[in-house]
Amino acid sequence: MEQNRALNALEPFLALSKSATSARAAADLITQATSASHTFVFAELLQTPNIQALAQNKEYASHLKLLEIFAWGTWQDYLNAQSTLPPLNEQQTHKLRLLTLLTLLTNSTTTSSTNGTTTNEPLTYSHLQTTLSLASPRALEDLLISAIYSSLLTGSLSPATSTADITSVAALRDLAPGSIPRMASSLDVWQARCDAELQSLEAQIQGIRERSRREARRRRVAAEGFERAMSVVEKEREREKGVGAHHRKERGLLNPYLEQ
Repeated sequence: MEQNRALNALEPFLALSKSATSARAAADLITQATSASHTFVFAELLQTPNIQALAQNKEYASHLKLLEIFAWGTWQDYLNAQSTLPPLNEQQTHKLRLLTLLTLLTNSTTTSSTNGTTTNEPLTYSHLQTTLSLASPRALEDLLISAIYSSLLTGSLSPATSTADITSVAALRDLAPGSIPRMASSLDVWQARCDAELQSLEAQIQGIRERSRREARRRRVAAEGFERAMSVVEKEREREKGVGAHHRKERGLLNPYLEQ
């Protein structure tokens, strides 16, 4: 849903890019797009001809570089090249910090070495403040709350421990050039881990089935042994009944003589 909303928010700027035939108009369009409240993906705008033409314009080529930073870069990328880039307005500053926050939280995902599960490690306020150049914990909390209300992430803040525990992050960053091979490599690692988990589960299932078969055999043998034992007992009872009846008959024949 977040991706659809972000793509829909970009649509008006894609339409306007067709008429932004001058470098100044294309540069102004970049400023408008990166300042809009719901635009978080910019790859399609980057690919439009009039925006790409800025690469050949010395005066406005920096706007194209700025749009690339909004697409897949971070706040630190902007600071590193700030002297060669256009200044940011308040809305752009807030937007780039939100986008950087998404990247930080996505990269904070770790994999357990014991069970292969992935989790987001809680991030400290101090680390986020330093990375995003925020002056106070309150400024950071305001940014995180803004991200939560914008459905960019879900999680909770812990002022007592000065950490942010994030449970999910919206997939709203564009892919940087050359990132596909790295992603494919990560997917290969993930697939290998899944294959290993499946093999382990299959081995466990086989073990459970084998134990179940052994238990069934044990119960069958025990039941057969019980039936044989009961048969022997029953025969012994019948034999004892037969012997008792014979003794009673003999005693009955002898009773007249015993009574004399």
